[in-house]
Amino acid sequence: MRISQIDIDDSGMPAPTPEIEQERRVAVFDLLEDNSFTLPAEGAAPGPYHLRLGIADKRLVFDVDTETGDPAAEFHLSLSPFRQVVKDYWQICESYFDAVKKLPPSQIEAIDMARRGIHNEGARVLQERLEGKAEIDTDTARRLFTLICVLHYGG
Repeated sequence: MRISQIDIDDSGMPAPTPEIEQERRVAVFDLLEDNSFTLPAEGAAPGPYHLRLGIADKRLVFDVDTETGDPAAEFHLSLSPFRQVVKDYWQICESYFDAVKKLPPSQIEAIDMARRGIHNEGARVLQERLEGKAEIDTDTARRLFTLICVLHYGG
């Protein structure tokens, strides 16, 4: 199964910077183009799914409906396991955004490799936190982690 629509609930959060807004647009586009998202629970409504992602009470909220609008699942995850990797991700992204403006390709590539490594770590944490709630592949986890970073940046 898959996610066919995604909404980001960023109400009450500061306006994103242009770089963050670009990260968000790319992640949503890539996610909707190709993703794997299954609810493993017995009797879970079949997808495709409409996912609303947000933060409430300092928790990450996944609100999942069917395409017809019927509730399929809702789960809340602690943000604590994500804090350090999100912080590391934004620090390396800032370095990357700066590097693109003034460093040679070899140095940009090294920073980008580090950024991908941190991104993979965030995806792994997300897959662990979703265990038993939703099954996602690595690429889907990476794109969702990007969206979590965007939300976390504002929160």
